[in-house]
Amino acid sequence: MARVLIIGAGGVGSVVTHKCAQAKDTFTEILLASRTEEKCKAIAKDVKKLQKRTIKTAALDADNPKNTIKLIKAWQPELVINVALPYQDLAIMDACLATGTHYLDTANYEPKDKAKFEYKWQWAYKKKFEKAGLTAILGCGFDPGQTNIYCAWAQKHHFDEIHSVDIMDCNAGSHGKAFATNFNPEINIREITQRGKFWEDGQWKETDPLSLMTPFDFAECGVKDMYLMYHEELESLVKNLKGLKRIRFWMTFGQQYLTHLRVLENVGMTSIKPIKYEGKDIVPLQFLKAVLPKPESLGENYSGKTNIGCWIEGVKNGQFKRYYIYNVCDHAACWKEVHSQAISYTTGVPAMLGAKLLLDGIWRKPGVWNVEQMDPDPFMADIGNWGLPWVETAPEKPLPI
Repeated sequence: MARVLIIGAGGVGSVVTHKCAQAKDTFTEILLASRTEEKCKAIAKDVKKLQKRTIKTAALDADNPKNTIKLIKAWQPELVINVALPYQDLAIMDACLATGTHYLDTANYEPKDKAKFEYKWQWAYKKKFEKAGLTAILGCGFDPGQTNIYCAWAQKHHFDEIHSVDIMDCNAGSHGKAFATNFNPEINIREITQRGKFWEDGQWKETDPLSLMTPFDFAECGVKDMYLMYHEELESLVKNLKGLKRIRFWMTFGQQYLTHLRVLENVGMTSIKPIKYEGKDIVPLQFLKAVLPKPESLGENYSGKTNIGCWIEGVKNGQFKRYYIYNVCDHAACWKEVHSQAISYTTGVPAMLGAKLLLDGIWRKPGVWNVEQMDPDPFMADIGNWGLPWVETAPEKPLPI
Protein backbone atom coordinates (compact mmCIF):
# COMPACT_ATOMS: atom_id res chain seq x y z
CA MET A 1 0.00 0.00 0.00
CA ALA A 2 1.67 3.17 -1.17
CA ARG A 3 1.35 6.60 -2.65
CA VAL A 4 2.80 7.05 -6.13
CA LEU A 5 3.65 10.11 -8.21
CA ILE A 6 3.38 9.64 -11.98
CA ILE A 7 5.11 12.33 -14.06
CA GLY A 8 3.97 12.62 -17.68
CA ALA A 9 0.49 12.81 -19.16
CA GLY A 10 1.01 11.58 -22.71
CA GLY A 11 -0.18 8.26 -24.12
CA VAL A 12 2.08 6.15 -21.90
CA GLY A 13 1.33 8.25 -18.81
CA SER A 14 -2.37 7.67 -19.37
CA VAL A 15 -1.91 3.88 -19.56
CA VAL A 16 0.32 3.79 -16.47
CA THR A 17 -2.28 5.78 -14.54
CA HIS A 18 -5.15 3.53 -15.62
CA LYS A 19 -3.22 0.36 -14.77
CA CYS A 20 -2.06 1.70 -11.39
CA ALA A 21 -5.69 2.53 -10.68
CA GLN A 22 -6.57 -1.11 -11.43
CA ALA A 23 -3.90 -2.33 -8.95
CA LYS A 24 -5.64 -0.68 -6.02
CA ASP A 25 -4.11 -2.93 -3.35
CA THR A 26 -0.62 -1.57 -4.16
CA PHE A 27 -1.29 1.94 -5.47
CA THR A 28 -3.61 3.26 -2.80
CA GLU A 29 -3.20 6.94 -3.75
CA ILE A 30 -2.15 8.32 -7.15
CA LEU A 31 -0.99 11.78 -8.16
CA LEU A 32 -0.54 12.50 -11.88
CA ALA A 33 1.56 15.55 -12.75
CA SER A 34 2.55 17.21 -16.01
CA ARG A 35 3.51 20.61 -17.36
CA THR A 36 -0.09 20.95 -18.57
CA GLU A 37 -2.45 20.03 -15.74
CA GLU A 38 -5.45 20.03 -18.09
CA LYS A 39 -4.06 16.86 -19.69
CA CYS A 40 -3.82 15.29 -16.24
CA LYS A 41 -7.40 16.27 -15.44
CA ALA A 42 -8.64 14.71 -18.68
CA ILE A 43 -6.90 11.43 -17.78
CA ALA A 44 -8.26 11.61 -14.23
CA LYS A 45 -11.78 11.98 -15.61
CA ASP A 46 -11.23 8.95 -17.84
CA VAL A 47 -9.79 6.90 -14.96
CA LYS A 48 -12.84 7.71 -12.83
CA LYS A 49 -15.13 6.59 -15.66
CA LEU A 50 -13.31 3.38 -16.62
CA GLN A 51 -11.59 2.28 -13.40
CA LYS A 52 -13.93 3.82 -10.81
CA ARG A 53 -10.96 5.44 -9.04
CA THR A 54 -10.38 9.06 -8.09
CA ILE A 55 -6.85 10.36 -8.58
CA LYS A 56 -5.24 13.72 -7.88
CA THR A 57 -3.52 15.95 -10.43
CA ALA A 58 -0.90 18.71 -10.37
CA ALA A 59 0.99 21.03 -12.68
CA LEU A 60 4.73 20.35 -12.80
CA ASP A 61 7.65 21.66 -14.82
CA ALA A 62 10.02 18.73 -14.26
CA ASP A 63 12.94 20.38 -16.05
CA ASN A 64 13.92 21.96 -12.73
CA PRO A 65 14.53 19.52 -9.84
CA LYS A 66 13.39 22.17 -7.34
CA ASN A 67 9.85 21.98 -8.72
CA THR A 68 9.75 18.20 -8.43
CA ILE A 69 11.29 18.27 -4.94
CA LYS A 70 8.58 20.68 -3.80
CA LEU A 71 5.82 18.46 -5.19
CA ILE A 72 7.33 15.28 -3.73
CA LYS A 73 7.63 16.88 -0.29
CA ALA A 74 4.00 17.95 -0.47
CA TRP A 75 2.66 14.58 -1.73
CA GLN A 76 5.19 12.26 -0.01
CA PRO A 77 5.05 9.36 -2.48
CA GLU A 78 7.11 6.22 -1.99
CA LEU A 79 7.85 6.02 -5.72
CA VAL A 80 8.08 8.32 -8.73
CA ILE A 81 7.16 6.73 -12.07
CA ASN A 82 8.80 8.88 -14.73
CA VAL A 83 7.05 8.72 -18.10
CA ALA A 84 7.91 12.29 -19.03
CA LEU A 85 10.43 13.21 -21.75
CA PRO A 86 13.85 11.48 -21.62
CA TYR A 87 15.48 14.92 -21.33
CA GLN A 88 14.06 15.14 -17.80
CA ASP A 89 15.36 11.82 -16.42
CA LEU A 90 18.37 13.21 -14.56
CA ALA A 91 16.45 16.13 -13.07
CA ILE A 92 13.80 13.75 -11.74
CA MET A 93 16.44 11.35 -10.39
CA ASP A 94 18.05 14.29 -8.58
CA ALA A 95 14.69 15.13 -7.02
CA CYS A 96 14.21 11.53 -5.89
CA LEU A 97 17.64 11.50 -4.23
CA ALA A 98 16.93 14.79 -2.49
CA THR A 99 13.65 13.49 -1.05
CA GLY A 100 14.42 9.81 -0.37
CA THR A 101 12.05 8.50 -3.06
CA HIS A 102 12.34 5.40 -5.25
CA TYR A 103 12.46 5.91 -9.04
CA LEU A 104 11.35 4.05 -12.19
CA ASP A 105 11.33 5.08 -15.86
CA THR A 106 10.72 3.63 -19.33
CA ALA A 107 13.33 5.40 -21.48
CA ASN A 108 16.94 6.38 -20.90
CA TYR A 109 18.29 9.89 -20.73
CA GLU A 110 19.25 11.84 -23.82
CA PRO A 111 20.47 15.43 -24.05
CA LYS A 112 17.95 17.79 -25.58
CA ASP A 113 20.51 19.38 -27.91
CA LYS A 114 21.89 16.13 -29.31
CA ALA A 115 20.08 13.07 -30.67
CA LYS A 116 22.01 10.55 -28.60
CA PHE A 117 20.52 8.27 -25.98
CA GLU A 118 22.88 6.45 -23.68
CA TYR A 119 22.74 4.90 -20.20
CA LYS A 120 26.07 6.26 -18.93
CA TRP A 121 24.50 9.36 -17.39
CA GLN A 122 22.00 7.33 -15.35
CA TRP A 123 24.41 4.51 -14.48
CA ALA A 124 26.61 7.19 -12.91
CA TYR A 125 23.93 7.57 -10.20
CA LYS A 126 24.39 3.98 -8.95
CA LYS A 127 26.48 4.77 -5.86
CA LYS A 128 24.28 7.73 -4.94
CA PHE A 129 21.15 5.54 -4.90
CA GLU A 130 23.00 2.78 -3.04
CA LYS A 131 24.16 5.21 -0.36
CA ALA A 132 20.62 6.59 -0.03
CA GLY A 133 19.12 3.09 0.22
CA LEU A 134 16.92 3.81 -2.79
CA THR A 135 16.02 1.74 -5.84
CA ALA A 136 16.08 3.18 -9.37
CA ILE A 137 14.76 0.90 -12.13
CA LEU A 138 15.59 1.93 -15.69
CA GLY A 139 13.82 1.13 -18.93
CA CYS A 140 10.72 -0.66 -17.64
CA GLY A 141 8.52 -0.32 -20.72
CA PHE A 142 8.29 -2.96 -23.43
CA ASP A 143 11.37 -2.28 -25.54
CA PRO A 144 13.31 -1.50 -23.46
CA GLY A 145 11.66 -3.37 -20.62
CA GLN A 146 9.70 -6.51 -21.31
CA THR A 147 12.13 -7.50 -24.07
CA ASN A 148 14.99 -7.26 -21.54
CA ILE A 149 12.99 -9.41 -19.13
CA TYR A 150 12.37 -11.95 -21.90
CA CYS A 151 16.15 -12.18 -22.28
CA ALA A 152 16.65 -12.57 -18.52
CA TRP A 153 13.95 -15.27 -18.47
CA ALA A 154 15.61 -17.08 -21.37
CA GLN A 155 19.03 -16.84 -19.68
CA LYS A 156 17.63 -18.23 -16.42
CA HIS A 157 15.43 -21.01 -17.78
CA HIS A 158 16.32 -21.87 -21.39
CA PHE A 159 20.06 -21.35 -22.01
CA ASP A 160 23.44 -21.97 -20.48
CA GLU A 161 24.82 -19.36 -22.90
CA ILE A 162 22.99 -16.89 -25.12
CA HIS A 163 24.96 -16.26 -28.31
CA SER A 164 22.60 -14.02 -30.29
CA VAL A 165 19.50 -11.93 -29.70
CA ASP A 166 17.29 -10.23 -32.28
CA ILE A 167 14.64 -7.96 -30.79
CA MET A 168 11.83 -7.50 -33.31
CA ASP A 169 9.13 -4.84 -32.98
CA CYS A 170 6.18 -4.97 -35.39
CA ASN A 171 3.20 -2.63 -35.51
CA ALA A 172 0.74 -3.97 -38.07
CA GLY A 173 -1.99 -1.57 -36.99
CA SER A 174 -3.62 1.26 -38.92
CA HIS A 175 -4.68 4.60 -37.43
CA GLY A 176 -5.99 6.08 -40.68
CA LYS A 177 -3.67 9.11 -40.64
CA ALA A 178 -1.40 10.06 -43.53
CA PHE A 179 1.55 10.38 -41.13
CA ALA A 180 1.68 10.08 -37.35
CA THR A 181 4.00 8.64 -34.72
CA ASN A 182 2.82 6.19 -32.07
CA PHE A 183 4.70 7.90 -29.26
CA ASN A 184 6.17 11.36 -28.73
CA PRO A 185 6.96 12.57 -32.31
CA GLU A 186 10.12 14.40 -31.26
CA ILE A 187 11.62 11.37 -29.52
CA ASN A 188 10.36 8.93 -32.16
CA ILE A 189 11.82 10.79 -35.14
CA ARG A 190 15.14 11.50 -33.38
CA GLU A 191 15.42 7.76 -32.73
CA ILE A 192 14.54 6.59 -36.25
CA THR A 193 16.78 9.03 -38.12
CA GLN A 194 19.93 8.03 -36.21
CA ARG A 195 22.46 5.65 -37.68
CA GLY A 196 21.78 1.99 -37.10
CA LYS A 197 24.05 0.15 -34.69
CA PHE A 198 24.41 -3.42 -33.47
CA TRP A 199 26.90 -5.38 -31.37
CA GLU A 200 28.86 -8.28 -32.86
CA ASP A 201 32.07 -10.10 -31.92
CA GLY A 202 32.93 -7.71 -29.11
CA GLN A 203 32.40 -4.43 -30.93
CA TRP A 204 29.73 -2.01 -32.07
CA LYS A 205 29.08 -1.82 -35.80
CA GLU A 206 27.18 0.98 -37.54
CA THR A 207 24.94 1.17 -40.60
CA ASP A 208 23.28 4.02 -42.48
CA PRO A 209 19.81 4.82 -41.09
CA LEU A 210 17.25 2.14 -42.07
CA SER A 211 19.63 0.72 -44.69
CA LEU A 212 19.36 -2.94 -43.62
CA MET A 213 15.96 -4.57 -44.09
CA THR A 214 14.47 -8.07 -44.14
CA PRO A 215 10.88 -9.36 -44.29
CA PHE A 216 9.57 -11.44 -41.41
CA ASP A 217 6.28 -13.28 -40.89
CA PHE A 218 4.95 -12.02 -37.56
CA ALA A 219 2.27 -14.11 -35.84
CA GLU A 220 -1.20 -12.51 -36.20
CA CYS A 221 0.36 -9.60 -38.14
CA GLY A 222 1.66 -11.20 -41.35
CA VAL A 223 4.80 -10.57 -43.39
CA LYS A 224 6.26 -7.12 -42.71
CA ASP A 225 9.51 -5.41 -43.65
CA MET A 226 11.64 -4.84 -40.57
CA TYR A 227 14.61 -2.45 -40.49
CA LEU A 228 17.74 -2.57 -38.35
CA MET A 229 17.99 0.31 -35.86
CA TYR A 230 19.89 1.13 -32.72
CA HIS A 231 17.82 0.88 -29.56
CA GLU A 232 18.79 1.57 -25.97
CA GLU A 233 18.23 -1.91 -24.51
CA LEU A 234 21.13 -3.22 -26.60
CA GLU A 235 23.57 -1.25 -24.45
CA SER A 236 22.52 -2.83 -21.16
CA LEU A 237 21.92 -6.34 -22.52
CA VAL A 238 25.48 -6.44 -23.90
CA LYS A 239 26.66 -5.96 -20.32
CA ASN A 240 24.26 -8.39 -18.66
CA LEU A 241 23.88 -11.42 -20.95
CA LYS A 242 26.44 -14.23 -20.62
CA GLY A 243 28.29 -15.44 -23.73
CA LEU A 244 26.67 -12.93 -26.08
CA LYS A 245 28.22 -12.71 -29.55
CA ARG A 246 25.64 -10.57 -31.37
CA ILE A 247 22.57 -8.49 -30.57
CA ARG A 248 20.40 -6.48 -32.96
CA PHE A 249 17.14 -4.51 -32.91
CA TRP A 250 14.56 -4.43 -35.73
CA MET A 251 11.41 -2.38 -36.25
CA THR A 252 8.77 -2.53 -38.98
CA PHE A 253 7.79 0.49 -41.08
CA GLY A 254 5.33 0.83 -43.95
CA GLN A 255 6.34 2.52 -47.18
CA GLN A 256 3.91 5.41 -46.66
CA TYR A 257 5.52 6.21 -43.31
CA LEU A 258 9.04 6.00 -44.75
CA THR A 259 8.16 8.20 -47.73
CA HIS A 260 6.78 10.92 -45.48
CA LEU A 261 9.80 10.64 -43.19
CA ARG A 262 12.28 10.98 -46.09
CA VAL A 263 10.50 14.05 -47.45
CA LEU A 264 10.40 15.70 -44.02
CA GLU A 265 14.08 14.89 -43.50
CA ASN A 266 15.05 16.20 -46.94
CA VAL A 267 13.38 19.57 -46.34
CA GLY A 268 14.91 19.95 -42.89
CA MET A 269 11.82 19.39 -40.75
CA THR A 270 13.45 16.64 -38.65
CA SER A 271 16.40 18.85 -37.65
CA ILE A 272 17.00 19.62 -33.96
CA LYS A 273 19.21 22.62 -34.82
CA PRO A 274 17.40 25.93 -34.11
CA ILE A 275 16.67 28.27 -37.03
CA LYS A 276 15.54 31.90 -37.08
CA TYR A 277 11.91 32.50 -38.04
CA GLU A 278 10.44 35.99 -37.74
CA GLY A 279 13.18 36.92 -35.32
CA LYS A 280 12.69 33.89 -33.06
CA ASP A 281 14.64 30.67 -32.64
CA ILE A 282 12.54 27.61 -33.44
CA VAL A 283 13.53 23.95 -33.66
CA PRO A 284 12.04 22.42 -36.83
CA LEU A 285 11.40 19.03 -35.19
CA GLN A 286 9.58 20.67 -32.27
CA PHE A 287 7.40 22.60 -34.74
CA LEU A 288 6.69 19.37 -36.62
CA LYS A 289 5.70 17.74 -33.33
CA ALA A 290 3.19 20.54 -32.74
CA VAL A 291 1.38 19.96 -36.05
CA LEU A 292 1.39 16.14 -36.06
CA PRO A 293 -1.46 14.15 -34.45
CA LYS A 294 -0.87 13.52 -30.75
CA PRO A 295 -0.14 9.82 -30.06
CA GLU A 296 -2.85 9.69 -27.40
CA SER A 297 -5.39 10.82 -30.02
CA LEU A 298 -4.83 7.81 -32.28
CA GLY A 299 -6.37 5.08 -30.14
CA GLU A 300 -10.10 5.32 -30.84
CA ASN A 301 -9.88 4.39 -34.52
CA TYR A 302 -6.78 2.19 -34.38
CA SER A 303 -7.20 -1.31 -35.80
CA GLY A 304 -4.81 -4.26 -36.09
CA LYS A 305 -2.18 -5.67 -33.76
CA THR A 306 1.41 -5.38 -32.60
CA ASN A 307 3.93 -8.20 -32.19
CA ILE A 308 7.09 -7.57 -30.16
CA GLY A 309 9.53 -10.23 -29.08
CA CYS A 310 13.02 -11.71 -28.88
CA TRP A 311 14.56 -14.30 -31.20
CA ILE A 312 17.32 -15.94 -29.19
CA GLU A 313 19.95 -18.53 -30.12
CA GLY A 314 22.51 -20.22 -27.90
CA VAL A 315 23.46 -23.41 -26.10
CA LYS A 316 21.64 -25.56 -23.53
CA ASN A 317 23.25 -28.72 -22.12
CA GLY A 318 25.88 -28.60 -24.87
CA GLN A 319 23.27 -28.48 -27.65
CA PHE A 320 22.37 -25.60 -29.98
CA LYS A 321 18.96 -24.09 -29.20
CA ARG A 322 16.73 -21.60 -31.02
CA TYR A 323 13.99 -19.87 -29.03
CA TYR A 324 11.44 -17.15 -29.84
CA ILE A 325 9.28 -15.39 -27.25
CA TYR A 326 6.80 -12.64 -28.10
CA ASN A 327 3.61 -10.80 -27.23
CA VAL A 328 0.71 -9.89 -29.53
CA CYS A 329 -1.38 -6.88 -28.53
CA ASP A 330 -4.63 -5.68 -30.13
CA HIS A 331 -5.13 -1.94 -30.65
CA ALA A 332 -8.93 -2.13 -30.39
CA ALA A 333 -8.80 -4.14 -27.17
CA CYS A 334 -6.48 -1.53 -25.63
CA TRP A 335 -8.91 1.23 -26.51
CA LYS A 336 -11.79 -0.68 -24.95
CA GLU A 337 -9.89 -1.22 -21.69
CA VAL A 338 -7.99 2.04 -21.09
CA HIS A 339 -8.67 4.31 -24.10
CA SER A 340 -5.22 3.77 -25.56
CA GLN A 341 -3.54 2.40 -28.67
CA ALA A 342 -1.31 -0.68 -28.31
CA ILE A 343 2.04 1.13 -28.51
CA SER A 344 1.31 3.16 -25.40
CA TYR A 345 -0.32 0.14 -23.77
CA THR A 346 2.66 -2.17 -24.26
CA THR A 347 4.92 0.48 -22.72
CA GLY A 348 2.65 1.47 -19.85
CA VAL A 349 1.66 -1.97 -18.55
CA PRO A 350 5.24 -3.17 -17.79
CA ALA A 351 5.94 0.18 -16.11
CA MET A 352 3.01 -0.37 -13.76
CA LEU A 353 4.02 -3.96 -12.99
CA GLY A 354 7.66 -3.02 -12.40
CA ALA A 355 6.50 -0.30 -10.03
CA LYS A 356 4.21 -2.77 -8.29
CA LEU A 357 7.04 -5.27 -7.82
CA LEU A 358 9.25 -2.51 -6.41
CA LEU A 359 6.60 -1.28 -3.98
CA ASP A 360 5.72 -4.84 -2.94
CA GLY A 361 9.38 -5.32 -2.00
CA ILE A 362 10.12 -7.95 -4.67
CA TRP A 363 12.22 -5.76 -6.95
CA ARG A 364 13.65 -3.52 -4.25
CA LYS A 365 17.43 -3.24 -3.81
CA PRO A 366 19.54 -0.09 -3.43
CA GLY A 367 21.21 1.17 -6.60
CA VAL A 368 20.43 1.80 -10.26
CA TRP A 369 19.31 -1.24 -12.22
CA ASN A 370 18.19 -2.23 -15.69
CA VAL A 371 15.24 -4.60 -15.57
CA GLU A 372 17.16 -7.66 -16.79
CA GLN A 373 19.16 -7.43 -13.54
CA MET A 374 15.98 -8.18 -11.58
CA ASP A 375 14.47 -11.65 -11.08
CA PRO A 376 12.28 -12.17 -14.17
CA ASP A 377 10.08 -14.86 -12.61
CA PRO A 378 7.60 -12.70 -10.65
CA PHE A 379 7.20 -10.35 -13.62
CA MET A 380 6.65 -13.19 -16.09
CA ALA A 381 4.21 -14.90 -13.74
CA ASP A 382 1.99 -11.81 -13.56
CA ILE A 383 2.35 -9.78 -16.78
CA GLY A 384 -0.24 -11.86 -18.64
CA ASN A 385 -2.80 -11.12 -15.94
CA TRP A 386 -2.33 -7.41 -16.64
CA GLY A 387 -2.85 -7.64 -20.41
CA LEU A 388 0.44 -8.71 -22.03
CA PRO A 389 0.55 -12.53 -22.26
CA TRP A 390 3.56 -14.15 -23.89
CA VAL A 391 4.12 -17.00 -26.35
CA GLU A 392 7.19 -19.26 -26.49
CA THR A 393 8.17 -21.18 -29.64
CA ALA A 394 11.13 -23.19 -30.94
CA PRO A 395 11.61 -22.14 -34.60
CA GLU A 396 13.13 -24.70 -36.95
CA LYS A 397 14.63 -22.23 -39.43
CA PRO A 398 17.02 -19.33 -38.73
CA LEU A 399 16.15 -15.68 -39.32
CA PRO A 400 16.43 -14.67 -43.01
CA ILE A 401 19.33 -12.29 -42.33
